[in-house]
Amino acid sequence: MSKIKLGILGGGEDSLIGILHRVAANMFDQYEIVGGVFDIEHSKSLKFGEKLQLDQSRIYKNLDELMEKEASLPKEEKMKVVSVLTPNFLHFPMAKQLLENGYNVICEKPLTTTYEEAKVLDELQKKQNTVFAVTYTYTGYPMVRQMKTMIDNGEIGKVQKVDVQYYQGWINPLIHDKEKRAATWRLDPEKSGISCCIGDIGTHAFNMAEYVTGMEISEILADLNYLYEDNPMDIDGTVLLRFSDKIKGVLRASQIATGEENNFTVKVYGDKGGLKWEQENPNYLYLMKEDQALQVLKPGHAYNSEFSLEGTKLPPGHPEGIFDSMGNIYYGIAQAIKENSKFEGAYPRLKDGLRGMNFIEKTVASHKAGNIWVKMQD
Repeated sequence: MSKIKLGILGGGEDSLIGILHRVAANMFDQYEIVGGVFDIEHSKSLKFGEKLQLDQSRIYKNLDELMEKEASLPKEEKMKVVSVLTPNFLHFPMAKQLLENGYNVICEKPLTTTYEEAKVLDELQKKQNTVFAVTYTYTGYPMVRQMKTMIDNGEIGKVQKVDVQYYQGWINPLIHDKEKRAATWRLDPEKSGISCCIGDIGTHAFNMAEYVTGMEISEILADLNYLYEDNPMDIDGTVLLRFSDKIKGVLRASQIATGEENNFTVKVYGDKGGLKWEQENPNYLYLMKEDQALQVLKPGHAYNSEFSLEGTKLPPGHPEGIFDSMGNIYYGIAQAIKENSKFEGAYPRLKDGLRGMNFIEKTVASHKAGNIWVKMQD
């Protein structure tokens, strides 16, 4: 089968996320990047498209022009899926327009800036019956998929405690400088939504807690930190989680954890054992059981699940990282577009982004109401 024609919105020359998506798209030879809108300035977009050796006629001024020009192409040449890699406030209008025109969509998280917008996309996607992925990148790691499979298979018994932590320190130089924090788009609710820390990295932790356990969080209680009175966006927070009356957890997220780089840690404890995974050492999955030595599971070995092994590209002992993780997600999306999906959880779906937006709004609501328990259901 020919490669899937892929268009990209955003992710231009200075974009880290753009590099990540482009490498991921090329990893399994499933996609061909054919064009898009890489920058708000058309001249910059054209220059970057030339660097990627793309047809200049398919480097468009804006999404409206992309819709018009792509519609005139033969069916086999048209973009079949479009990745939305723009700042948060553009996710909704772009994804909505793409869905209305029948495109499959890959969208960065958070899905939108409000839960209401996310619900509009959810209804539209169901109507159009297209593939829609939200790139919670870390679900693509082989040992995260191994963790999910082991929990699904009951290898640690009945889950009774979940602990997810995502600590970074990158915002420190910005948040403590009044001019810088006022000029940063991630700290601007008009561009980023109502939350910075929870919206940016807390949703990764929320998604991971539900992904690996296979359970949905039913209630939350949040305590957020805004640090400065002129900063309307949280940059740190702790959220208590209830999956049920007997299964509880905690989510800790911070962008002011001084010295931390990308410390995302996931721990799940059952009545027969526990599992721990750390994003900065993603090839190691720790299995802990009473009266037994600590076991360290690594990718590429025959003892891993078929789901984990499908996303393992290298022999044991060769590190696989975040590019591989995103590549596995892009591969899962390609299989869905080709109607050849093999594994549940091969890519994060729109419903995961919808729950993420609900989580953001309920977290802020819990904090503002005086740190009270809030139900996730409407």
